[in-house]
Amino acid sequence: MSQFTPRVFSGIKPSGDLTLGNYLGAIKRFVPLQKTHECIYCVVDMHAITVWQEPEDLHEATYEVAAAYLAAGVDPREHVIFVQSQVVQHVELAWIFNCVARMGWMQRMTQFKDKAGKNSQNVSLGLFAYPSLMAADILLYKATHVPVGEDQKQHLELTRDIAQKFNNDFARSIAARGYDPEVFPLPEPVITGPATKVLSLRDGTKKMSKSDASSMATIYMMDDADAIARKFKKAKSDPEPLPSEEKGLEGRPEAANLVGIYAALADTTPQAVLNQFGGQGFGAFKPALAELAVEQLGPIADEMRRYLADKATLDAILHDGAERARAIARTTMDQVKDVVGFVK
Repeated sequence: MSQFTPRVFSGIKPSGDLTLGNYLGAIKRFVPLQKTHECIYCVVDMHAITVWQEPEDLHEATYEVAAAYLAAGVDPREHVIFVQSQVVQHVELAWIFNCVARMGWMQRMTQFKDKAGKNSQNVSLGLFAYPSLMAADILLYKATHVPVGEDQKQHLELTRDIAQKFNNDFARSIAARGYDPEVFPLPEPVITGPATKVLSLRDGTKKMSKSDASSMATIYMMDDADAIARKFKKAKSDPEPLPSEEKGLEGRPEAANLVGIYAALADTTPQAVLNQFGGQGFGAFKPALAELAVEQLGPIADEMRRYLADKATLDAILHDGAERARAIARTTMDQVKDVVGFVK
């Protein structure tokens, strides 16, 4: 991988209000990576439309994701923030990857099975094929590292498979044209810290989701202090006090989830949280967790509102990011088209 510039790529779908899961599982992790890598962060609006989106809602949600990146501390001068649909090379490369990937690979994707359920014959072709577009998102920029939650790890493994197969399938063409032996790197997952998967406040076995039937199950990034406190107060727990050792959280999914959330917000470990709160009940722990969440999310929510009230500034940042992204994307696609045999 030494021939490739250390580069991070990641993106979030603009499919509704951003949750605490989006923040802890992705956005919060984007910021420190800026110190060690060249970073490209995308609002993946083409992924969002694999299921129906109201156009007006999609438009606003796209701005919200961009505002969240900026409010959390992503620097658009040093790194790239852009909207996926503004860089057409994503779909160009995705089509080529559709012709490299295999049906069996796609059929094994557990997220497709989860989202399609028993209705798999009636979902969009885009939902079935979107891991190929995800691979294109990453490999278009020859990203070497991808911050992902546990639920996306399988898709990154597929991205690596597609990259490897492309490099192998076109090895003679690559060599004949004098390129490096590998057109694409095999990107590595970056899965760090606690709460890489934030679970529902009402059911510690399910992912926190904006589609949850209970309004109390999900913390949103732009919830006010009262809403955050109320949701954590009502969060499902159990009657036992918190253990003093992390092993004591086994078989206690709600307790483990709340401890993980606290650890992620505080930039510490679950064991450090238990060192502080072990032996105490949830009546003491939940208010402390709510206070920490308000302290962390409040300033970010305020900054998001400031950006959302100034769409001209957001547009300028996103247009500049798209230009910079296109410059990289065009170089990659020129090479890919040459290797595949397309006429220039």
